[in-house]
Amino acid sequence: MPRKSVPEVKPEKNSFRKGAGLLLMISALSMLSFLATVIWINWPKTRIQPEALNRELKEIVNRIPGKSDALIYIGLKDIRQSRFWQEIIPDSLKKAPLFQAKGKLNTIIAAAKINPSEDIDTLLISFRRKNYKEQNFLGIAWGAFSKKLPESFLRTQSTKAENIAGHQCYALDSTLWLCRLDSKRIALANSREMLQAFLIPYGSFYQRDSLTATLIDKAVYKSHLWFALPSASWTTGALQSLTSANRDMKNLGSLKRIQSLALSLKLNDGIEGESEWVYSTRQAAYFSSTFLWGAIKLSELSNTRTSRQTKQLLEKIEIQQNLESIIIHTKLPFEMFQNAKLKTQ
Repeated sequence: MPRKSVPEVKPEKNSFRKGAGLLLMISALSMLSFLATVIWINWPKTRIQPEALNRELKEIVNRIPGKSDALIYIGLKDIRQSRFWQEIIPDSLKKAPLFQAKGKLNTIIAAAKINPSEDIDTLLISFRRKNYKEQNFLGIAWGAFSKKLPESFLRTQSTKAENIAGHQCYALDSTLWLCRLDSKRIALANSREMLQAFLIPYGSFYQRDSLTATLIDKAVYKSHLWFALPSASWTTGALQSLTSANRDMKNLGSLKRIQSLALSLKLNDGIEGESEWVYSTRQAAYFSSTFLWGAIKLSELSNTRTSRQTKQLLEKIEIQQNLESIIIHTKLPFEMFQNAKLKTQ
């Protein structure tokens, strides 16, 4: 009988698509992904070179007493000269009051017929927490409005006058002191102590409050609008205002862990702005930037809750984690606002 041929059994080749090979591949990819994430978190990214403070403003900041919870600057003269202000902002808003003053300050502004939006050229305000409910403040204002506040007018409006460091200072009420620094500048404070500490400075603000000084450096644009918020409570409040119109961003719990914040805006051919949110660790900044990016993309894809105009704005936002910070940059072209203005006419 012929012998039956036995088919040759070939050994099965190992495949990376299943079994131990698949596990090795997944482990290798996971390790590479983890290493890439670690490198990205700890890799310093390129920053926009911030503008420098002009000499006069730098000297004023250096005289601020104590430490600041919030430092706010508005360059109204430069804003009024920008193309954005002249061609986009309606005349009704140009003449609208910059802020709604209260108490004696409102009385003084009304009596002197001062319109802050038109009469003030530059405004710098420092806030410092006094206790849970009260804030100390110091404000320096530049502008021709000072001509509307002659010494004779201030004497009639004040309850007390005192010479401090060669400057005549007036107590307008128990929570407001005013001093003419020169023909174009005045200083306002909520107490005599704050005003005196500014007029007779002790030490350097940049050395005394290094955190605020660092945040000033992080504010990219210095001529139109910028603020530095080293206080976590001020930062939380500012973010609640900035994100109040977007539910997805507002509900991000990671935003509540921000330690400090810097923001600056430049208005000319559109609006260009940058904000830096500082966290305690690089890992917190990385995960928060990921969640924030996801929230913005989710809002862009939403068909019901987000308007088309808001989606266009969100598309212009760039988010980047840089060490312990999240840097958010946007550049909104002049044409976007011009088209929106034409549609409303």
